[in-house]
Amino acid sequence: MAKFKKKKSEPTVDPNDSKKESADVPEIEKSEPVPDTPSEDPSVNVAEKSEKDRKLNKLFWMRVALAVIAGTAATFLFENIEGEDRRWASIGFMIIIFFGTIIVAKKMNMQLPSSDRKKIVTQAIGSYVFLYLFSWIVSYTLTHLGSTSSVINI
Repeated sequence: MAKFKKKKSEPTVDPNDSKKESADVPEIEKSEPVPDTPSEDPSVNVAEKSEKDRKLNKLFWMRVALAVIAGTAATFLFENIEGEDRRWASIGFMIIIFFGTIIVAKKMNMQLPSSDRKKIVTQAIGSYVFLYLFSWIVSYTLTHLGSTSSVINI
């Protein structure tokens, strides 16, 4: 952090000089107290908010479940594809399934304010991607555990 030097002013000889300077400074206007207003739109009631939260939770858990199911299914669906093509096919499959969840979310008729419209896309996207990749890698590893020869014998 930067240290600031204090401004040094010449000392006043007459003790009444400091009172003269304070007379030149204007008084600060008193601020009127702001009435307590809720930050949210008053037209949104509690029932609508709980319904929106319920639908967003449903979307979250739907994406989590689909990520695990689709990641495991990708191991078996793309078994006959070799090399890099298998990886890209699985990633493409992951993206297609995610777009499917966006379509399902739009059909859920969530009444979101315009500032929250992106929640349909961003809700659980990180969990979806990482759970898909995790379940795909684990299921592939467990499926091919005995078929590969490793340097280290367990």
